[in-house]
Amino acid sequence: MMRIQGHQVGVCSWSIRPVDLADLAGKVVELGLSSVQLALGALIVLDDERKQQQLGILRQSGIEVSAGMIDFPGEDYTSIAMIRQAGGFAPDETWEVRRQMTIEAGKLAAGMGVGKLSCHIGFVPPSSAGHYEPMVRRVRDVAKELANLGVELLMETGQEGASELLQFLNDLGTKNVHINFDPANMILYGAGDPIEAIGTLGRHIRHVHVKDAVMSDAPGVKWGREVVFGQGQVGPERFLEALERIGYQGPLVIEREAGEDRMGDVREAIKVLEEVGVKV
Repeated sequence: MMRIQGHQVGVCSWSIRPVDLADLAGKVVELGLSSVQLALGALIVLDDERKQQQLGILRQSGIEVSAGMIDFPGEDYTSIAMIRQAGGFAPDETWEVRRQMTIEAGKLAAGMGVGKLSCHIGFVPPSSAGHYEPMVRRVRDVAKELANLGVELLMETGQEGASELLQFLNDLGTKNVHINFDPANMILYGAGDPIEAIGTLGRHIRHVHVKDAVMSDAPGVKWGREVVFGQGQVGPERFLEALERIGYQGPLVIEREAGEDRMGDVREAIKVLEEVGVKV
């Protein structure tokens, strides 16, 4: 088990593009890790026999799952404007299907003994907007179903500023909704300084992605650019220091969603974490 400053270090399954869970287990071990955040979308559509076969491979590997993740067909990331319309629980026409997918992912996570499930819920509208309350109701609805399963819903950061997200959490008033903090997403979306956001969101952060990015010349309008961790604007040392200040003790999970040498990029992120972890 690799640990940096007391944090277990893992990798997002989708970042290393495995063919199946046997391939995933092999790649995780090759990286010298023993923890993964697991994408559940491909698993929830399998029949029970095939699903149990795949999960059996993961169990036998001894690899720990820090959290599940669910994303949705039809989410369009070609531009910030498009994902604003198509992302998460926001579109009325896909709400019921995505609600059910999230609940099915929660059931699978619970069955695996995994107590956390992350997703992008979609852009949270301003509290003054007419569609703010419907979003509150939808997240509460999903959170209630997951609570019955003993699973926390982790909203991934990036699509709105930290203060707006904090207000949304307060308005939800739901005990099992927390934050999967991704510093690069805030830069990619132009949603503010991720280090300041850590201080704002504090105790709500329950799972953390290790990812980096460079801001675009039109933040909030044009995508920023994802880069290898340590080569962008997050700042690894100040990132770990900010997490230490809020008392975060959970996992650090490397995510890489760009580039062609994913394994090499994850190795570089591990190297940066090891170097910085000695200093912090």
